[in-house]
Amino acid sequence: MILFPAIDILNGRGVRLLHGKFDKVTDYGDPIELALKWEGQGAQYLHIVDLDGAKSGKGVNSGIVKKITEAIKIPVQLGGGIRSIDEIEARLTATGAARVILGTACCENPSMLGEAVKRFGAEKIVAGIDFKDGFVAVNGWLNETKITPIELGKTMKSIGVKYVVFTDISRDGALTGVNVDACVKMASETGLDCIASGGVSSLADLRAVKAKKLYGAILGRAIYTNQFTVADALKEVALC
Repeated sequence: MILFPAIDILNGRGVRLLHGKFDKVTDYGDPIELALKWEGQGAQYLHIVDLDGAKSGKGVNSGIVKKITEAIKIPVQLGGGIRSIDEIEARLTATGAARVILGTACCENPSMLGEAVKRFGAEKIVAGIDFKDGFVAVNGWLNETKITPIELGKTMKSIGVKYVVFTDISRDGALTGVNVDACVKMASETGLDCIASGGVSSLADLRAVKAKKLYGAILGRAIYTNQFTVADALKEVALC
């Protein structure tokens, strides 16, 4: 199981949002310093989201992401407004990210993701499926669709996607616990390798995710508010 400390970048700063709302922001400082901190605690992979990019559909903070990948030795997966083949190539080339996450495009242009998998390889393309009240949300979580997460996950699997970051928006940034049941359903019914996202609040949450043999989990607000350290988390999942 891989743990992914998260760095969300807004206006050049490392932040956390509550329930994905851009008006409920907590600033945690320099994203590069945060990346070095999480790497220093033993992180094996970072999860970075360009929040400005999620709203605009272009890599607003690509320069900062590039500085991060140059400063650390561990790989980065990057999301935020990546909605075309050209943008995938631009982010991979400009930032040094190991793989990219596409969210809105999964709904609006799934065939493009299939093309991306063929062109760049399944290891470089991750589906970001974010849901609230049973339906997928897009465009930086600002708009809801009538598509269910499982329906979209099955489509992603059918076009060759291997990984999904699966986020329960209602729990994101709220320290209310992971929606393990939804993640297990996503993994079992679609065959995707599922990275649980949203709500990790304790080491017990990580034990629950590990017990269900999920591929990974995103570490967000909990590590920023010192509920536990990345090192604590890694030790816990290694023991269970």
